[in-house]
Amino acid sequence: MSVDATPTRTAVLLGAQRFQPTLAAAVRETGVKGRIALVTAGWQEREDEDEELVQHLDGNTINLMLYKRGEQLFREDREFALAHKERQNLLRSLQDVYRLRLERALDAEAVVRLSKQPESIRHEVEQACIDAIRDLDAWHLYQCAKVRAEFNEKWKPLQRPAIARHRGDLIESLSDCGAIAIAGGHVAVLVNRLLLFGLESLIGARTVFAWSAGAMAVSQRVVLFHDDPPQGQGASEVLDAGLGLVPNVVVFPEPETRLKLDDGVHVGLIARRFAPSRCIALPARASVVLHDGKVVRTSGAVHLNHAGDSLPS
Repeated sequence: MSVDATPTRTAVLLGAQRFQPTLAAAVRETGVKGRIALVTAGWQEREDEDEELVQHLDGNTINLMLYKRGEQLFREDREFALAHKERQNLLRSLQDVYRLRLERALDAEAVVRLSKQPESIRHEVEQACIDAIRDLDAWHLYQCAKVRAEFNEKWKPLQRPAIARHRGDLIESLSDCGAIAIAGGHVAVLVNRLLLFGLESLIGARTVFAWSAGAMAVSQRVVLFHDDPPQGQGASEVLDAGLGLVPNVVVFPEPETRLKLDDGVHVGLIARRFAPSRCIALPARASVVLHDGKVVRTSGAVHLNHAGDSLPS
């Protein structure tokens, strides 16, 4: 689902914060006033273990506790909880079907690319394979959007009393906040909690800082990737739409351990597959600053291009 959200005025995407935190410096650089609202829902049951993050920001924070709120909501509204679980199971089934089809489309692209072709048609047939992958990605996003739209039409989540009450609390908590910092963790859980409480409509003009899964969640589409996973061969796959606060960018966090940037063919395929969006890898200490949806400044980020290069951007 492509969330109908206006790009946030200023967004700062950062490299992973656990070992080399740069968030506080980014906050100072952007001149944020007021408290910073924390979203650590991707940490799930460890959501409230935010002491290091709070200390890093000199205690000027409030944790929105979206994961805990979600668990409380599901206990209070059992009917909605069961419907939500059914929807999530349906989305997982769609992901399984998409993954099976995607693996075959990627295999076909590799076979065609490595086959002997007259140079006069090589680009055209290779592009046809990439277009087939792009069409499959688009089909998956459409199906996910359809499932979510039907669910929202039937259940009208933001109108349910328990959710409305939590949103009221969130509006009050955000009243003196100048920014929102969205941490990483389990990206699917993070996206679901953000959407569950309609946080994209509560952010307004506040500056958004996001890293790791958080940076993926605020983009238009979430792409799962790991070029060398422990369980065997991996393939980049679209999970779902993100919040759309950062448009036209596909984010690849922690490329040091998850992305083969020295594989020009692979890098080029990624860039061509997700074009015209910019594919940006965020290693440690990297930052990308966007204003009104446009990239205005980068430091240490890596731009993946069609030629298969991975260039500092």
